[in-house]
Amino acid sequence: MTKKTEAQWREALSPEVFHITRQKGTERPFTGEYNATKTAGTYLCSCCGEPLFDSATKYDSGSGWPSFYAPQAASAVAEHRDVSHGMVRVEVTCQACDAHLGHVFPDGPEPTGLRYCINSASLQLKPQS
Repeated sequence: MTKKTEAQWREALSPEVFHITRQKGTERPFTGEYNATKTAGTYLCSCCGEPLFDSATKYDSGSGWPSFYAPQAASAVAEHRDVSHGMVRVEVTCQACDAHLGHVFPDGPEPTGLRYCINSASLQLKPQS
């Protein structure tokens, strides 16, 4: 697990990435860098660089955020009950550094039926070579 103090994270990350990943913020829909990206590759955690999602599982959910039907490996992400904002959701975090990534919903496509709705600022795309 990657451990840093709040001050170390603040120094290492842009203000937007810090707010989203360390303070559980979100970006406005349809504004994120990777919302409409079709580039093949691996999406890494923008905080620690761990592989999180493969572009082969990315799809256009129409939600305004990059959406995936599965993480690259089940062990790449952790899920937590989130009761903020007057609703019950499932938060998704990076297993390696606890960065807030987004949320997962049970309305995705087959084969999983899941929609991992992830903030672009939480990700860094490593294009396939």
